[in-house]
Amino acid sequence: MAVDYAVIVVYLAGMLAMGWWGMRRAKSKSEFLVAGRRLGPWMYSGTMAAIVLGGASTIGGVGLGYQYGLSGAWMVLTIGLGLLALSVFFSARIARLKVYTVSEMLDLRYGGRAGIISGVVMWAYTLMLAVTSTIAYATIFDVLFDVNRTVAIVLGGAIVVAYSTLGGMWSITLTDMVQFVVKTIGVLLLLLPIAVVKAGGFSEMKAQLPTEYFDPLGIGGETIFTYVLIYTFGMLIGQDIWQRVFTARSDRTARWGGTVAGTYCLVYAIAGAVIGTAAKVMYPNLASADAAFATIVKDELPVGVRGLVLAAALAAVMSTSSGALIACATVANNDIWSRLRGAVVRSGGGDGDEPHDEVKGNRAFILIMGIAVILIAIALNDVVQALTVAYNLLVGGLLVPILGGLLWRRGTAAGALSAVCVGGVAVIGLMAYYGILANQPIYYGLLSSLAVYVVVSLATPPTDAAVLAAWRERLAGRGAPEAEAPAPEPVTT
Repeated sequence: MAVDYAVIVVYLAGMLAMGWWGMRRAKSKSEFLVAGRRLGPWMYSGTMAAIVLGGASTIGGVGLGYQYGLSGAWMVLTIGLGLLALSVFFSARIARLKVYTVSEMLDLRYGGRAGIISGVVMWAYTLMLAVTSTIAYATIFDVLFDVNRTVAIVLGGAIVVAYSTLGGMWSITLTDMVQFVVKTIGVLLLLLPIAVVKAGGFSEMKAQLPTEYFDPLGIGGETIFTYVLIYTFGMLIGQDIWQRVFTARSDRTARWGGTVAGTYCLVYAIAGAVIGTAAKVMYPNLASADAAFATIVKDELPVGVRGLVLAAALAAVMSTSSGALIACATVANNDIWSRLRGAVVRSGGGDGDEPHDEVKGNRAFILIMGIAVILIAIALNDVVQALTVAYNLLVGGLLVPILGGLLWRRGTAAGALSAVCVGGVAVIGLMAYYGILANQPIYYGLLSSLAVYVVVSLATPPTDAAVLAAWRERLAGRGAPEAEAPAPEPVTT
């Protein structure tokens, strides 16, 4: 394993070096949180694909292929479809808003009264997303170094926290580009063909496995529908995804770069399912489907290649983890702490004129949130339940007011706040009643949020005409703050 260890160590050292380089570049709030809004199409595509394809998409995607065959691709397919929908229909408008968080968008659309509650819901989602990604380090480092779970989480988490804290979005962008290349080589160009060949080719796979393993809908229609609700819609509204959209140099970059990334996700989904199906032929009696990825890598790949593929799995986890971490810290600082601090100042409890270093403040929040994520990951065991809670809260509480604000002029602040509260409470209550992994919480939570949004919006006075006028100006790209003017030298790679 010496060669494999060397590959991993070089990779991890490179991540830290990227963090140090990013620190030298991130000199303003815009540079630190959204990479100066200067990413060109190729860098934008790579980083967007990197953040949405994490450990669940790689290790979990292979596991679903092991359990269900080719239809196991549906989870990652719905992620790709969500990214395509976001890129084609919404990303241009989102990029033109020139904001930092989803809650800021809600404030603009509804007149400044929807942000803090939505910020708390979004913070809970991004925190749990970061936690679940951090837990995944335990699986990978156990295969690599045979270390216990706590040490693995601390080791992987500390590296991500370090480079994210140092350089913010610039560091994360650079590391994500490296991670995108490593994932492409490791999973698509190496593991996929080797797994198929080791399994005897597609003809042998068909001969060895039941026919339902090759049924595109074998995983079940209800499961696919639930994936669409959770992951496709989740891609449309997550702070971690929107914060990447904010990095685009132009609305055209956001649209076409995101379309390329979404298409890449569809290919990655099918690759993971095929690898899992091949693993089922080679190892038909694994105790856990999620062990399929690590098993095939450990037993079937040659020295050096094994290290690169494990680095690809590590890259998948790190890209999602770092993206969720900076999103969590951005929401905590800009949507929650800054509002509370402003309320104290307005009530006479503080000095509103004291200087405030925004880069330093955001860096401190990434460090604080990173430490919290590591501690929660050590204490938490069930990744699937934590991730389900995160997405149920996000979609049940925020999908309707966000898409309603973008698509329905008659939506009001009262309707948005009611939808967030009712949808969030309904999801939590239904998860307690039916179980966290049940489908009913997201179905009924989303329906209740939609009903309340429409009824309350129609029953309350329309949004002030001046607020809507300012909103339309921002959507058209004409009303952005002067401080957010595009930088003169775009990053085009």
